[in-house]
Amino acid sequence: MAKCDEGYPCEVCGQMVEAVVDSDLYLRYIMGEVPLEGLHLQPERHVPCNPAVAQYIVAEGWQPVICDGPFDKRTLSADYVIAEEIRVTRGWRRLQAIPKLRLAIPEYPLSITPD
Repeated sequence: MAKCDEGYPCEVCGQMVEAVVDSDLYLRYIMGEVPLEGLHLQPERHVPCNPAVAQYIVAEGWQPVICDGPFDKRTLSADYVIAEEIRVTRGWRRLQAIPKLRLAIPEYPLSITPD
């Protein structure tokens, strides 16, 4: 979705990422991990297709994702996991709100301090 709002194929599953609320790319942009200038350069994925990030979403209605391997949150320090769960869940909630907020793309990212 970096070039327009029509959707792009997920580099993991190959299915279209049709809505911004499903976009791992925009989630990472909202969290400050991808610069605005880099949106069109990054591959697109569905949020669950990036388990290293998706595993940290803790929200009602979200199907938990397991990330097997060295990035599995079950093998990491509790303090780090809690901080990531807060950060990523906050970003995901913002992502879900984007269609209702009617913001321009440069306004999507979260502020550094929690809302």
